[in-house]
Amino acid sequence: MTELWDAYDNKFNRIKDMTLVRGEPLPAGVYHLVCDIIVKHRDGSYLLMQRDLRKHYGGMWELTAGGSALQGEAPLDCAARELKEETGLTAVNLEEIGRGVHDMHHALYVEYLCVTDCDKQAVLLQEGETIGYKWVDRDTLFTMGTRKLISDRTMELVRELNI
Repeated sequence: MTELWDAYDNKFNRIKDMTLVRGEPLPAGVYHLVCDIIVKHRDGSYLLMQRDLRKHYGGMWELTAGGSALQGEAPLDCAARELKEETGLTAVNLEEIGRGVHDMHHALYVEYLCVTDCDKQAVLLQEGETIGYKWVDRDTLFTMGTRKLISDRTMELVRELNI
C-alpha cells in the first residue's frame, strides 16, 4: 500500500495541492512531517524501543516511538497513532515539547512527551518495527552512549528541558 504525505515548507506550513509519496525523492525545499514521542513513566523511568534488525540502525535502542504523518493527519493525531502502533500504549495526554527541521532528510520533527502510569509490562511490539523494549532510569539513559542509543535529538530535549 502506498503511503501518502502532505508537503510542507521549512516553516511548518502545509503546501496546498502537493502530495508526497513515501520512498520517492522530495523536491528541494519540500519537507514531510515526523512525530516522535518520548514516553516517561510516573516513576521517572523512560521507555526505550529496540529497532527491528532489518531496519536502518537495526538492534539499536530509541528513546522515542514515532513516524511520518499520513496525508491529512495533524501532528497530535500522528503522535497518538504512532505511539499506539509502536508500543500498544494509548496516549492520554501528549505535550508538545519541541520542533526541529532536518534539511538532509527533508523532515520536520514535532516532539512530544507522554507521561504515563501504565502497566510497564503492557508494552506491545510492532512487527517489522520493534523487537524489544525496556524501561531505564535517567542515569542509565545518559550512560548508554551512541553505540547503543540513536536518539541524539531527543536526548538533548530530555537534558535541556529536564524532563
